[in-house]
Amino acid sequence: MTEELGRDITLHTTVHADRLRFTAPPRTAVHFPGTGERTSVSRSDRTNLPDTVEPDVDYHDVTVRYRLETGLREPPPN
Repeated sequence: MTEELGRDITLHTTVHADRLRFTAPPRTAVHFPGTGERTSVSRSDRTNLPDTVEPDVDYHDVTVRYRLETGLREPPPN
């Protein structure tokens, strides 16, 4: 059985914009390169911003709270 270790990286951040406009839908990705199996969480909670944004639409009073946590499930090999 693999013992889960603590989080090696933890990032929690909040971004606020009075007005936000996209000229094209954003392309986002989260990658954890390297060796070893990981336990990871990547999540955003949005206020006044839909999951799928539309180009050339103004979004007002936007808040995005983002959480990223990752950790190796076992120590890396020697």
